[in-house]
Amino acid sequence: MQELREYLRGRIHTYVEEPIARLLNRLGVSPNAITILGLLISVIGATFVGMGHISTGGMLFLLGGCMDLFDGSLARLTGNVTKFGNLIDSLADRTGEAALYLGLVFYGIQHFSGSINLITYMTVLFVALISSQMVSYLRAKGESLGIKMREGIMTRPERVILLSIGLLTSDNILVIVMGIIGILSLITGFFRLWLVWQNLETS
Repeated sequence: MQELREYLRGRIHTYVEEPIARLLNRLGVSPNAITILGLLISVIGATFVGMGHISTGGMLFLLGGCMDLFDGSLARLTGNVTKFGNLIDSLADRTGEAALYLGLVFYGIQHFSGSINLITYMTVLFVALISSQMVSYLRAKGESLGIKMREGIMTRPERVILLSIGLLTSDNILVIVMGIIGILSLITGFFRLWLVWQNLETS
């Protein structure tokens, strides 16, 4: 699974990220501008979701998530990789994702209010949110300890794609998608926790 993920990531980097990064460089766009633009698009998408327009919100969230592909590539291309830029990128990722889940809370209240399905919906949503944040935190904490932490079957790109698919299909598929994200994020989180423990024990 990890080998397939790395292969696909390499193809996307070669045929999508690098050409667009070169174009953005010629246009004089900065990496941080791309990061902020991606965040704004994601927040607007989350607002549409909260208003009940989940298909539109899904397309915007996917577009905002795609911006995350280009800011890092543009920074490396221009030699403008900074610790602050990396911090802004991580903060924007977490904020955009949290905004979407907030939009999904409002959407659930509107569409499942007064139904037992609201309890199921909210439970699945919060498990997905908390476990996703756990995965991101473990990567940040692991890397702060000098441990590379990109492994796992449910990282941010997978979450963005799956959430977008759920938003673009139906309520039932959306709940199933959030359930898949929650379960696989928990597995990824425990796997990363084990990696941190293993590296610290052997260091």
